[in-house]
Amino acid sequence: METTRRGLLGSAIGVAAAAALPSGTASAAPRTGTTPGRPPSPGEPVPGEPVPAHARGRTAALWREFTRTPFTHPQIPYVGRAGYRGGADLPRRPVVADVVRDYGARPDGSADAAPALNRALRDAGRRGGGTVYVPPGTYRIDGIVRIGHDRVVLRGAGSGHTTLHATRSLTDLIGPYGSRYGGDKSSWSWAGGLIWLCPQARWESLTDAIKARDRPFEGWTGNRRDAWRTLTAVRPARRGDRTVTVADTTALRPGARVLLQLSDDADHTLLRHMSGDIPGAAVYSWDDKTKLTSYVPYEWPCRVTAVEPRHRRITLDRPLPLDARPAFHPRLTTHVTPLTGAGVEALTLEMTETPQSPHLLDKGYNGVALQCAWDCWVDDVHVRHADNGFLLVAAKACTLRRTRVSGRGSHHPYCCREGSHDNLVEDFTLDRRTVPAPPGTQLHGINVEGLSSHNVWSRGRMAMGTFDTHRGLPFANVRTAITVTNDGAHGGDGSAGPLYGARFTHWNITVTNHRAGCVRLDDIAPYSATVAIGEVRPFGQIDTPDFSGPLRTRAELYGHPGAVFPPNLHDAQRALRL
Repeated sequence: METTRRGLLGSAIGVAAAAALPSGTASAAPRTGTTPGRPPSPGEPVPGEPVPAHARGRTAALWREFTRTPFTHPQIPYVGRAGYRGGADLPRRPVVADVVRDYGARPDGSADAAPALNRALRDAGRRGGGTVYVPPGTYRIDGIVRIGHDRVVLRGAGSGHTTLHATRSLTDLIGPYGSRYGGDKSSWSWAGGLIWLCPQARWESLTDAIKARDRPFEGWTGNRRDAWRTLTAVRPARRGDRTVTVADTTALRPGARVLLQLSDDADHTLLRHMSGDIPGAAVYSWDDKTKLTSYVPYEWPCRVTAVEPRHRRITLDRPLPLDARPAFHPRLTTHVTPLTGAGVEALTLEMTETPQSPHLLDKGYNGVALQCAWDCWVDDVHVRHADNGFLLVAAKACTLRRTRVSGRGSHHPYCCREGSHDNLVEDFTLDRRTVPAPPGTQLHGINVEGLSSHNVWSRGRMAMGTFDTHRGLPFANVRTAITVTNDGAHGGDGSAGPLYGARFTHWNITVTNHRAGCVRLDDIAPYSATVAIGEVRPFGQIDTPDFSGPLRTRAELYGHPGAVFPPNLHDAQRALRL
């Protein structure tokens, strides 16, 4: 069997991780399925070459602590199961259609190929799934390419060989999408894609509401928050628990996908808990954060793996992200049926080049959107000249691998919002824009917002942008082994509340222009960690702490990117068997 690059790295991490674990805890088998030929991350060993002692890096004290309490560490979240099916290798679905041979698409750009693509994808879905192959060439698409069935994959011949050339925006194709918060903002600034993965029922409710100017809610809630049936109440449990006691197991079975809902109360104890229960969160003004409070109840999709009716216990596929306190009225409910097992692979999506729109007025020249998607993926996909590149909207356990955003500049190159959890973005590239930014536009970078948690950005090369949180109290997210020219701006309306909740971690980050904003966390994010970032200075945009008093945030190995072990926090967590 061929030894993969990640296998070598995983082996090295596994050996050292096992040494750092308490007695009796073993390391996992090495992870497979790496990207062939990618450059090493800062501080990462190169397969086949000896690693000199001075380059092995100091083992971070925070890492040693984490291995003792991986599910409940106060500063570092457990993200070892982020991505498709908890980090499993991406599947290879058999080819069931060729859009040129079987559906008449033209690879010379002379005719609109969107109808042929959509017929092929729809037919594949109705037959139970499979891959729709797009041979080398350039295909003009004058409409949205949509995947609405489980287990359907759109695959080109490689991002350097198959190009879909999009000629129209989402505003042209569906119409203006006004913000539910009023004003003249365009919701295409953070929603929708010209390749759009979304379950059929959710697609219909969204587009019908958009056309009716109803400004729909997004996320796992659909358009009505009262539409979901309660399956059972959850008894008190702690963050990190996987087995919990419930009131009734009758409606639950192994393999069931359910929604854990946690409600807030008049004292906003749930929002304070997401902020680490620091004293400053108790005196923070929550009542006027109307956009933030519209995001609760907090909704966390999870899978039931075992049911014990006699003891009224169930086991979940991953640890609880928060306490289940009686004040939160914890319960398991039904939710919108997600899209599962679908993917987009091996192609370039290029828009007709137009100037970037003024801030929040995007027309919707958007790349790939995964909405209400669970265990889906994007691999070897390049997006050019987009308003917004890759969007995770109410997405759960999805993997974006070997993705790239380039061209005239993007508002949100990578966007993660509306309660997106446990997603993995790895081996990603954000190129410098090819034209100067027009006046009145903004660039963000890798964005997370809206109570999204346990998402990972790993092994990235960012020639522009920043680590944007966009407010909305995201918590427990990780950025690791990334090189960034930090010239973007964080966004977010003031009514969306704090920039950071608890347990953000920035680990092994090289900042080429030494700008601190949005990267250094020790004086702004509660109960978080900044480990092995390069030397930075507070110039340009200055982040302002949302909370008063001590934040309980830690910094380690400051000024030494590449000199930390493990070099990649996500890979190291993956290598632990827990």
